[in-house]
Amino acid sequence: MNKRILVIEDTEDNRRILRDLLSASGYEVIEATDGATGVAMALDHRPDLILMDIQIPVLDGYEATRRIKAAPATRHIPIVAVTSYALVGDEAKTREAGCDGYVAKPFSPRQLLEKVREFIS
Repeated sequence: MNKRILVIEDTEDNRRILRDLLSASGYEVIEATDGATGVAMALDHRPDLILMDIQIPVLDGYEATRRIKAAPATRHIPIVAVTSYALVGDEAKTREAGCDGYVAKPFSPRQLLEKVREFIS
């Protein structure tokens, strides 16, 4: 069975890039375009990993991460922030919200896949 990754990203081009890269690497990809839908999909689908944009509608990535990590059924799921927030302190903010990893946009495909494999063996 393929490992399932939930991509929570509001920009279609970014979702397409992630979908193509992850699918070509053998992962099953499911997608949400806002934080509230992402939280609901995490609870419904129980993915093996979540790639979380931070600047997304309805609930931002920080709040979506907090809610996923607060739920007993999903708190074990690793969440990697994939974000253009790359200033000093931004990685620390994602970790304070509960993210387990961090990748700054723009990312190299190799860098992203290395981070995915770090959490999915």
